[in-house]
Amino acid sequence: MSITPRVVKPKSAKSKRAILKKEPKLIEDAKEAIFLKGQTASKYAFDAMKDLYKLKSPGGLIMQKKNDILPFENIAPIEKFCKKYNAPLFMFVSNNKKRPHNLIMGRTFEHSLLDMVEFGVENYKGLNEFKIDKISSGLKPMLVFNGDLFENNDLYSKIKNLFIDMFQREIVDNIRLQGLEQVLSFTAVDGKIHLRNYKVLLKKSSTRVPRIELVEIGPSMDLAVRRSKLASDDLFKQSCKKPKEYKIKAKKNISSDNFGTKFGRIHLGVQHIDKIQTRKMKGLKKRKITEESDDKNKKAKLTNNDDKN
Repeated sequence: MSITPRVVKPKSAKSKRAILKKEPKLIEDAKEAIFLKGQTASKYAFDAMKDLYKLKSPGGLIMQKKNDILPFENIAPIEKFCKKYNAPLFMFVSNNKKRPHNLIMGRTFEHSLLDMVEFGVENYKGLNEFKIDKISSGLKPMLVFNGDLFENNDLYSKIKNLFIDMFQREIVDNIRLQGLEQVLSFTAVDGKIHLRNYKVLLKKSSTRVPRIELVEIGPSMDLAVRRSKLASDDLFKQSCKKPKEYKIKAKKNISSDNFGTKFGRIHLGVQHIDKIQTRKMKGLKKRKITEESDDKNKKAKLTNNDDKN
């Protein structure tokens, strides 16, 4: 006997909008993130997480209360928070004698843990320590990854993918040059990832292309890679799967040039010219030559010859 799950219908328009917002979409919105702190979180790590929240905002929600959570032992409370606030990304800070100033970044898939990585925060400098004009929130940053580890190491390639999910924003088709104001740099060296944030300055030059200068605006921190819990290859492949409606079907025999002009190729079979319908004219009608007409022509020729003789 199969038991069908009970479907709770919304009682108001507001609850109906909230349910529709959580439903899967063909083109997903920018991923939200929640920021949590543990029971023994240090101020040093929490300040670092608050600066990362400012880089992520307005696509994030920070929780001020302490939570008795150990993600690597029990991830269920964080999964519950992610489902409640419809946020597939999370950050969590904690502190203990064995792992001081702990920062955990992770993500979920279908409200279950996909993967997470634990970092140790070192050499942290906050936004307030950089006395320079900051950029406005909500800008789309440029992400730069330096180091061969991001390409040759499986763990660091997953960390790179996690950083892209965490800090990228809406996917756009066109970007104006003046909108490129922020650069987030990640450099992997000796088991650490150096995170730096820069502001892009466009200076005058003798050409049409402006001269680019980068000024560090913070935050600045070194993330020492500690523990990790990565998804299996099958689960990660399933999470990256795109719906069939999103895939663009290739149209056969249609091409375009550099100027956007479309060209079509038509394949024709064997053409029977005799069967082509032409204009109905008396001169184009086919005459049927029968044996009787041939005999009449022969007789007419014979009579003509006899008369001449």
